[in-house]
Amino acid sequence: MKKIVLFISVFIALKGFSQIGGTRTYRFLDIPMTARAAALGGNSMSIWGDDINLMQSNPGLLNPSMTKQVAFNYCNYVGDLNFYSVAYAHSLKEYGTAAISVQTFNYGKFQGYDELGQKTNIFKANDNCINLNYAKPFADSMFNVGVALKTIISQYDVYRSFGNAIDFGVTFHNKKELTISLLVKNVGFIWKSYSNNGAKESLPQTVQLGISKKVAKAPFRLFLVYDQLLKWNLDYVSPVDTSGKYSSLNSSDKSADSTSFQRFKVKAGKVADDFMRHIVIGTEIVLSKNFNLRIAYNYRRQKEMTLPERRGANGLSFGFGFKVKRFGLSYSFSKMAFPGNSNIFGITYGW
Repeated sequence: MKKIVLFISVFIALKGFSQIGGTRTYRFLDIPMTARAAALGGNSMSIWGDDINLMQSNPGLLNPSMTKQVAFNYCNYVGDLNFYSVAYAHSLKEYGTAAISVQTFNYGKFQGYDELGQKTNIFKANDNCINLNYAKPFADSMFNVGVALKTIISQYDVYRSFGNAIDFGVTFHNKKELTISLLVKNVGFIWKSYSNNGAKESLPQTVQLGISKKVAKAPFRLFLVYDQLLKWNLDYVSPVDTSGKYSSLNSSDKSADSTSFQRFKVKAGKVADDFMRHIVIGTEIVLSKNFNLRIAYNYRRQKEMTLPERRGANGLSFGFGFKVKRFGLSYSFSKMAFPGNSNIFGITYGW
């Protein structure tokens, strides 16, 4: 247990992540690649169960009940982009549980142009990630520790990049269906960058804390995820929001005649906005052992995807999952932005 605490401490001691949007590469790693995760606001890192799709959100959720399961997920993302993922898990008995998953992000074909506007070649763009996962229970099986080694291969026309990253998760769960997870994601190196000018690129690192609880004698499970544990201000100014109307960065009242109460109200609103940008909340309504409904709300997605002219239902997501013997089917719908939506279909089978 001391080694686990030391390992987590080393990661948390890393330099705080200074920026979120637009400054990091491999941002496709932030996209939820399973229907269950997408239906739960993009993150299912704190839900314990026998669904192999859970370990793709957090390797600390990988456990022997997922052994000999295979899962396939297909995502029709915003702008008709197509993403795929496949995963398989196998028990190593007293040595733990291992799994492998492959994610492919296909952005389609593009027509190239030169600096004079003349057509050149037609090229493709894609990202790929191969994950090797391993997990083992500790402390009478209440604690589960998992790690995922990611090999990332990216190519946009003649520009190629290659890197490795590690996810490390620790999960506590008990018989009262309380689950608490701590996850460190995307800590690694980019061995080959897209450019050859020596510019350093950084991974989309994050630290997440999540909790879920199946309410006793009630047909639902509540969950909450706190993202970006090491960074407080996640505010993002949209480039189309020239007035700053929808950004909390400009929500301070600097007028000389403002009262103390007004200034306090503005500051309290800014603190509340900053806090909520870390939060994803949702529930799974367990209608039966083999069928459940899922719904969640991602506040930061709602704020970042809002257009000045239309607010809409950005940030909301929902879906369902059911099992028939060894076969499982799941679906999710996520409202991303007007008019962009994301749909994911997932299939699982247990040998």
